[in-house]
Amino acid sequence: MTREVTRIYAAPDGRVRTKERERDINQALAIAFGEAAGEKALQYLRSITIEYVNGPGLEPNSLIHLEGARWLVAIIEKRIKDAKENRPHVD
Repeated sequence: MTREVTRIYAAPDGRVRTKERERDINQALAIAFGEAAGEKALQYLRSITIEYVNGPGLEPNSLIHLEGARWLVAIIEKRIKDAKENRPHVD
C-alpha cells in the first residue's frame, strides 16, 4: 500500500500550507489588487510603507510599526507575482 504525501510550502508570511492553499491565497490577492482600483490601492499602500523614508529621531516603536506594515505590503506584492507566474512561493 502506498501512502500519498501532501507537500507543504513555507509561505512568504512564514506559515506552512499546502500548494493548493497557497495558490488560492495568491489568486485571491491577484484578483483583489488586479484591476485599476486595486492597483491604485496597492500603490498607495506601497507609498506609505516601502517607499516612505524616515528621518532621524524616529521612536523605536514607530519604526517597528512601519517595518511590520512594509512586511505586509511586500507579502501582498510577492503573492501577486507568484499568482501571475501560476505557482506557490517556495523557499
